[in-house]
Amino acid sequence: MVCSKCGAETAPGRKFCGQCGSPLAQGCPACGFSNASGVRFCEECGTSLAGAAPSQVGAGGSSAATTPPTAPVDMVELRFVSVLFADLVGFTSLSESRDPEEVRELLSRYFDLCRERVERYGGTVEKFIGDAVMAVWGAPVAQEDDAERAVRAALDLVEAVGTLGEEVGAPQLAARAGVLTGTAAVNLGATGQGMVAGDLVNTASRIQTQAEQGTVLVGESTKRATEAAVAYAEAGSHQLKGKAEALPLFRALRVVAGVGGLLKSERLEAPFVGRERELRLVKEVFHACTEGRQAHLVQVTGIGGIGKSRLAWEFFKYMDGLKSGYFWHRGRCLAYGQGVTYFALAEMVRGRAGILEAEGREPALAKLRALVEQYVPDAEDRRFVTPRLAHLIGLEERISPDKQDLFAAWRLFFERLADQSPAVMVFEDMQWADPSLLEFIGYLMEWSRAYPLFVVSLVRPDASAAGLAASSRNGTSIHLEPLSRAAMESLLKGLVPGLPEPLADRIRQRAEGIPLYAVETVRMLLDRGLLVEEGAAYRPTGEIDTLEVPETLQALIGARLDGMSAEERQLTQDASVLGKTFAPEALATLCGRDQPELQPMLAALVAKEVLSVQADPRSPERGQYGFLQDLVRTVAYETLSKRERRAKHLAVASYLERGSPSEAEEVVEVMASHYLEAWRLDPDAADADQIKGRAREMLVRAAERAAGLAAAEEAEAAFDQAAELSESDLERAALTERSGEMAELRGRMDAAGAR
Repeated sequence: MVCSKCGAETAPGRKFCGQCGSPLAQGCPACGFSNASGVRFCEECGTSLAGAAPSQVGAGGSSAATTPPTAPVDMVELRFVSVLFADLVGFTSLSESRDPEEVRELLSRYFDLCRERVERYGGTVEKFIGDAVMAVWGAPVAQEDDAERAVRAALDLVEAVGTLGEEVGAPQLAARAGVLTGTAAVNLGATGQGMVAGDLVNTASRIQTQAEQGTVLVGESTKRATEAAVAYAEAGSHQLKGKAEALPLFRALRVVAGVGGLLKSERLEAPFVGRERELRLVKEVFHACTEGRQAHLVQVTGIGGIGKSRLAWEFFKYMDGLKSGYFWHRGRCLAYGQGVTYFALAEMVRGRAGILEAEGREPALAKLRALVEQYVPDAEDRRFVTPRLAHLIGLEERISPDKQDLFAAWRLFFERLADQSPAVMVFEDMQWADPSLLEFIGYLMEWSRAYPLFVVSLVRPDASAAGLAASSRNGTSIHLEPLSRAAMESLLKGLVPGLPEPLADRIRQRAEGIPLYAVETVRMLLDRGLLVEEGAAYRPTGEIDTLEVPETLQALIGARLDGMSAEERQLTQDASVLGKTFAPEALATLCGRDQPELQPMLAALVAKEVLSVQADPRSPERGQYGFLQDLVRTVAYETLSKRERRAKHLAVASYLERGSPSEAEEVVEVMASHYLEAWRLDPDAADADQIKGRAREMLVRAAERAAGLAAAEEAEAAFDQAAELSESDLERAALTERSGEMAELRGRMDAAGAR
């Protein structure tokens, strides 16, 4: 070792020069910084210097290689990590006015909360310093989305501290956080304090001090790594201690997509406001379900446009950011006729197996078998489950129509999934659910008590399914009320900053707390070019103050349809006949155009947020289009004349019949509804008897399929409908007899005898 003052060589490990008595600099074992002799911690990164040897420093003052410390230390590597610092704001004044024991208990709850939130997102708590916490992602094990998980954890932590303050009667209590991503020295053998060190740690700590209470600030590197999934606002440049130049910082606003930007909206997405408590409840119930390994049902009830689907979307984004694995399933109930039996459940199974809508029978069966092989370990269970799942999704017909037998197989499949990771099942549009699906969900809640199965039901209040949670052993009901005026103000400001206040006030009054009304109004203004984006704000381009906002949503959507080009409007009307979702080839057939010709118009409707593209790789409908709101589809359909509706229903039914036999069998209820609607629209037409006959034939097939799935109630209704359409007394009697058999299976002996 060379003394920097006299140049004499000194043996390694000495603290003072043997020739001139000058103190020798201490080299930090983590970052290599040369510290003054006698200091206990590195002045650059804060690492303990206990046992560290002084550095070799040349006469010119430049650093040379660091001498290995005399005491053994674990291996140190440079790693790309994300560091989070958070602390409490208002805690000092709070502690002065409260009993010390009460303060200690509050701090204990805060520390538990911090550790829980950090670990949920795959981070590691490095240390607690007073009321501050330091956590790290990327060490000891790195993941590709570490930065994003750190920001998600920071946002969740800040929100959770606010809730804690409300619970303990201290509304002034809040947290602030800072996150920075970059290279740091990582002690691979350390656990907890001392694991990560370097300038990155100091800078992250100082970023946190710049944040206002209740906010999260991040550095530029963190923003770049996470902006696909997190929305940010510029927070200006800040001069931080020890930094020669001011650093640009950014405020994390909210998570807007799944991990890595999955399913991110390409354009307008209103901020999530007014439902924070409901979302928090869904999260808490989910974690209770997984920790206690007990099935649970959460039912979200509200009128159309109130925000049920948005709540489910926010929950998905939260789930997608957690470190722990889970199985996510989404299925929707259809509004065709009496509904397609078990369609939502079948959609979940197809999605889990990766079976696409147009897939042939053999490839689909191969995927289903591979799925069962992967998640059902017992060979006997696989032989029981596979044919019954195939029957559910229309790939197998030779199954005994015993409802309990089918239910047991379907339940067993989802239980085996839950054995490996929590299984989430989100049922949308439950107001259209068939009674047998409701019965299966009740059965699942009753018999799968010891499994982490988390069921979410989205339903309108006037539906029979609205009482599902009340009848469940483990049920939680959430009813969504209209948003408050303050929440609507936040929604509009976040959606279109700079909206003129008189117009914003009129939109709020007309919306009456229904977020969809406000969002649709803004979309209409954008579609008409009356609002344009200039920088971070939206500015009017026309006479918006004289624009009359429609009184009802139907008028609003109708006015929006009128603002489209003639071709776009026609395409929207054609699509409305197909249903809420549709394949582009079906739409091309219906409107008599080639698919390439349709693409620009479909893209325009997606850009105007009339349609969306299903891009979720876990969905069997990937690549299909769908209406963002079913109400838009309903209004577009009702603008068609009866003659047009009839012709288009017949065209759709014909298209569906041209599919493969297995595909046609699976959607036989849909074909029946199209033929039936075509006949009802003009029962006196020249070909009415022929159409009526096709409707009757499809209804019989639909009834037999429902009977084969042990859905006796649906089968009874379809047989009754078919009997009403029959012109033959003999056929009518046979169909009535079949209906009576279904009634008998349901235990309705009086109805069975009356047939």
